[in-house]
Amino acid sequence: MANLKINDKVMVISGDNKGKTAKIVKMDRAAHKAMLEGLEVRERHMKKSYLNPKGGKKTIHVGIDLSNLKLVEAAKVEKKSAKKTADKKADKKNAKKGAK
Repeated sequence: MANLKINDKVMVISGDNKGKTAKIVKMDRAAHKAMLEGLEVRERHMKKSYLNPKGGKKTIHVGIDLSNLKLVEAAKVEKKSAKKTADKKADKKNAKKGAK
């Protein structure tokens, strides 16, 4: 589904988490996967390294394929007010007139 975006609320329609709803936290469009809040979270064991001297565990999201998701509620998008866009258009016209 190409119409899914971050912060959309979706339902899992197939797999182990079938029937659960969650919010999309991250999208990986190249792999056709979405990371959902609280679902498919795993622990990754990190080896000691220069950047991570203690090593330890790190929690990561495992993506769920987009074909297994169904949109429940779209994220709300704030629209620019008509007054602001009208003011910007007027400013552009005035700038062009002044330049002549």
